[in-house]
Amino acid sequence: MTAFNGYKAVEKLRELVQKPVDLSKEGALTTKRLEQMVASALNFKLFYGTECINEKILSGLFELALEAGAVKKMRAMQNGEVINKIEGHESENRMVLHTAMRDFFDRQTETEAAKQATTLAYAELEKLKSFLDQIEKQGFTDMIQVGIGGSELGPKAIYLALQAFSKPGRRVHFISNVDPDDAASVMQQVDLSKTLVVIVSKSGTTLETQTNEELIRKRFLAVGLSPTNHFLAVTGKGSPMDDPSKYRKSFYIWDYVGGRYSATSMVGCVILAFALGMEKLLEFLKGASAMDKVALEEDPYKNLPLLSALLGIWNHNFLDYPTTAIIPYSQAMSRFPAHLQQCDMESNGKRIDRQGHTVDFWTGPIIWGEPGTNGQHSFYQLIHQGTITVPVEFIGFLETQYHEDHTFKETSSQQKLLANLFAQSIGLATGKKSDNPNKHFPGNRPNRVLLAKKCEPYTMGAILSYYENKVAFQGFIWDINSFDQEGVQLGKVLANKIIDQFAKKNKGEEYEKDFPLGAVYLDHLKDL
Repeated sequence: MTAFNGYKAVEKLRELVQKPVDLSKEGALTTKRLEQMVASALNFKLFYGTECINEKILSGLFELALEAGAVKKMRAMQNGEVINKIEGHESENRMVLHTAMRDFFDRQTETEAAKQATTLAYAELEKLKSFLDQIEKQGFTDMIQVGIGGSELGPKAIYLALQAFSKPGRRVHFISNVDPDDAASVMQQVDLSKTLVVIVSKSGTTLETQTNEELIRKRFLAVGLSPTNHFLAVTGKGSPMDDPSKYRKSFYIWDYVGGRYSATSMVGCVILAFALGMEKLLEFLKGASAMDKVALEEDPYKNLPLLSALLGIWNHNFLDYPTTAIIPYSQAMSRFPAHLQQCDMESNGKRIDRQGHTVDFWTGPIIWGEPGTNGQHSFYQLIHQGTITVPVEFIGFLETQYHEDHTFKETSSQQKLLANLFAQSIGLATGKKSDNPNKHFPGNRPNRVLLAKKCEPYTMGAILSYYENKVAFQGFIWDINSFDQEGVQLGKVLANKIIDQFAKKNKGEEYEKDFPLGAVYLDHLKDL
């Protein structure tokens, strides 16, 4: 039996789920319930009265967190204990210290490992500040980040969320896909003489990134520009990319910062500082650090990431709902669900526990989402009346970013946006009874609402940390390793075999015997 199914709290919760909460019953969702089921921390409120829970269930979930040592494990992570490992099996055997990348404010982690990681991260920030001061009057208007996975998803999602705060005349772009059309589209938008290019690869050997880098280098050379004057590297110290003959400046990342958790490292900081300026970048990091401290709170009512993680576990492991939709009612956060998709599914999409045993329960849910209110006119039909119940995590803000709202029919656009958010939350929970089956809404669809004043740098940093720590807490409670990603390796290995076959085919050499399954696809290409 795995650790999770051995917890006494799990047995208790399985008994409680036999008498489920039904929010669609008349009088179940009351104003008193909504007012009482609100947790607050920093500048956030988490409304969870529309989740299918009661005080007994909450008590059982809190017992589960305590029995699993969730906060203790979070503290161990932030202190730099080696937790990225599978006992008794070959694994990465690393610390997990993405939180140290922003732990410059009200430091609580005092172990030598955490202090050293923070010191190294701060040195890179100082290096970045010096570099930005150096180029301030050199006329650079654009920056292109070339990377894939966590080197693109997180930084891009955060940049788009904070684009309203960009410095005048600064634009940033991202190239991740090895599809040449991706690079070609970006290259058409920039004046190369005014453009910096950031190549991001921890190992310095990522094939997709190397391919795109070479394509872009050729573009610079074709117009008589030296790539060395325009290219920057974000890589591991001593990697093949740590090369001053090829890059104007190198910024370092470390193996204890996973790609999907790297947005507050130089992976995200270089391009965000270029776009927003150092002051706003530091506000972003400060928000992330503050929420990291919230994640160390013993009281689950004050620990928003832990509370959210427990609600997710209730929905997933006890109510048996396989997916979670994350829906920000903010156009600025249009790519944030895509980042969380990677952060959550790459972290907790695991089928073995920390001892290498196959788990006998569901681990990570399927994560997806789009901004509201657009989603209301597409997939909300299924969420309200479909046969699969989809728990929803809403994100909303009181204020706009640009302050260009206007009033129409006595309410502002932002008020209409919030009205839709609140209405959807209530409607999913309560449903609507009707004698006409086509107009009947079953309700009892669990959801929660995370509210903040405004989507600005500090707030965005805190939201990023909130979700990173929520994912980590769920992994701690499930007793799985949320910090490796072996599942992405098989496809890479097989792709490299087929790439080698393409190379042989291009040279007119025999390739069929190397990998017969791949050869079938290559043979059929000539018929297209």
